[in-house]
Amino acid sequence: MEILEEIYRVIQDRMENPREGSYVCGLVDRGLDAVLAKIEEESGEVLEAARIKDRGELIHEVADLLFHVLVLLGYKGVTPAEIEEELKRRRR
Repeated sequence: MEILEEIYRVIQDRMENPREGSYVCGLVDRGLDAVLAKIEEESGEVLEAARIKDRGELIHEVADLLFHVLVLLGYKGVTPAEIEEELKRRRR
């Protein structure tokens, strides 16, 4: 998905060129544990949205989770292209 690459590039830019008030900068500045805590929080919200069977809420929460996974990838220096390649490898 092109939008994931675009968001990843913005995340990378924020990490390389910090901006005051940036959500990504603030999260990354707090370290890996803070990033992982957000992923854990968002994962729980995805599960809750799936259980209540609210399609719109599920879409919203999955988008939040994907965003925070992209932050983690940026933090660890892993690109979405590397994930895409791994998924393609598994499909073979």
